[in-house]
Amino acid sequence: MIGSADASAQAAPGSIVLGRILGVYGVRGWLKVFSETSPLENIFSYSPWLIDGEEQQVVAWRPHGKGLVAQLRGYDDRDQARALTGKAILIRRDQLPPPSPDEFYWIDLQGLRVETREGLSLGKVSHLIETGANDVLVVRGERERLLPFVWGQCVLDVDFDAGRLMVDWDPEF
Repeated sequence: MIGSADASAQAAPGSIVLGRILGVYGVRGWLKVFSETSPLENIFSYSPWLIDGEEQQVVAWRPHGKGLVAQLRGYDDRDQARALTGKAILIRRDQLPPPSPDEFYWIDLQGLRVETREGLSLGKVSHLIETGANDVLVVRGERERLLPFVWGQCVLDVDFDAGRLMVDWDPEF
């Protein structure tokens, strides 16, 4: 999984949210980082980060407990770093490698029309949710539906050219 497909995440067009700054760590400008990548450390595979529209370079990082901490170039003390608390960590979409066949970035599924195999529209993909068993499509139309992203069972086809995701789903459910 790469990036946030959460509709509440604020990303400029052409950018993807990878995480956010949770707070400061220590007195030398280190930051606690929340990563939405899998595995968590993959957030450091992308550089530069965009924070408030400004490019930022990670100069050091390490695991800390169940999370991550990092230091950005130019942030050498706690007070400077505190200004970044709560900020989203983004990258430009073109920083991602192309997905393999039959793989998709969540961000690319957002906005696709969702139709049953019979052609009935269920709405559009709002975002996805990661669960322990499988990912879940949040589809918003006349009502919100949660559909398991299980290839071949629920999800039958993804057609980016047509802007459509075809599913095997009972519209009454």
